[in-house]
Amino acid sequence: MLAHTGTYTPTRREPETRNGDVMAEEDPDQESTANSTLSRMLAGNRRFAEGHSEHPWQDMQTRESLIDRQNPDAAVLSCSDSRVPPEIIFDAGLGDLFTIRTAGQIIDDAVLASLEYAVDHLHVSLLMVMGHEGCGAVALGAEQLDALIADSTSDPESSLESADAMAELDERIASSDSIVLRSVGMSVWQAREAELDTSEDFERVHVARTIEELVTRSEIIQDALAHDRLMIVGARYQLSTGKVEVLSF
Repeated sequence: MLAHTGTYTPTRREPETRNGDVMAEEDPDQESTANSTLSRMLAGNRRFAEGHSEHPWQDMQTRESLIDRQNPDAAVLSCSDSRVPPEIIFDAGLGDLFTIRTAGQIIDDAVLASLEYAVDHLHVSLLMVMGHEGCGAVALGAEQLDALIADSTSDPESSLESADAMAELDERIASSDSIVLRSVGMSVWQAREAELDTSEDFERVHVARTIEELVTRSEIIQDALAHDRLMIVGARYQLSTGKVEVLSF
């Protein structure tokens, strides 16, 4: 599915407070809230892709209203690539998105803690993991994987035929000193095992594996999903069109 094509009127979710503290919204249909947030983000992306960005919620009044609190609608884990800033891609404003960016959206303890804070304390209804076209970290992961295969066997072209070699390669990737190889390289390896061999395939598989890792490693995210307080969405930004592709797994 590509960018949402509906009309959009900027709206800002106002937080409920109790004794001055921001509280979670009591929405009987959290899934509807998450879907509405996603629709707004995709509508903003459509404006951006078509060259009609509105740059909402970037005025002095908005900035001053956010001095003492924040209440973002969504958390976005995306790549650090300078061409892929979520706030611009989604034509969002101050306080709209809680963003965490690493090369290849690789997860470490700091990333996990940041996303758990967004879910458990800021009560975001939507968590988006967004890769992108032409990701340098994915390309580097593929290069490091090829180097490991070449180092493991004398014939890289036939090395994947051996079941023993495949099992050994899994172990060598998982124990590598390179976080790029452990994270992105493993995604490329799993894509190739599924007979997917384009950079676009690698990028999409890496998003799927990143989501799987988030859910596996975080009890807070698991609990939010189990109680319908959170929706996780995978996406891929297309540099060539400016559009965000929502992924189905």
